[in-house]
Amino acid sequence: MKLNELKDNPGARKERMRVGRGIGSGKGKTGGRGVKGQTSRTGVSINGFEGGQMPLHRRIPKRGFTNHMRKNYVVVNLGEIQKAIDAKKIDAAAVIDAAVLIAAGLLRRADDGVRLLAKGDFAAPNLKFLVAGASAPAMAAVENAGGTVEFLKPKAAPEAAA
Repeated sequence: MKLNELKDNPGARKERMRVGRGIGSGKGKTGGRGVKGQTSRTGVSINGFEGGQMPLHRRIPKRGFTNHMRKNYVVVNLGEIQKAIDAKKIDAAAVIDAAVLIAAGLLRRADDGVRLLAKGDFAAPNLKFLVAGASAPAMAAVENAGGTVEFLKPKAAPEAAA
């Protein structure tokens, strides 16, 4: 099979029904909207409307809480860092921080900081990490290999208007 011989399976792509194109088309006159009423008109917006009965989304009690001040840390595993060092994407002599991890392609963005986790094999010696947080096993693995983990100070919360 060649690229110019590729084609869809029969029936994989179906053309959309063009409504309002005459009685002979089978979808003419009312265009599949029935007769009169709110839903036959354009601009209808009745999602969740139950004919005047209290809608489900209003009669069920609200639960939970979303903390908008929560820190959103991006996690990176030691095993991924080891693979990047082996592939020469990370210079082992440099301090490993968010910018280095983004440049190596391990992260897309740093958000509120990077948190180091211990999943995977790690054996790179004498690495220095500068991160927002790390798990205890990750810190132990880095220190066993002769490296250090330093923590960045958290960003100050915005002050409330007086």
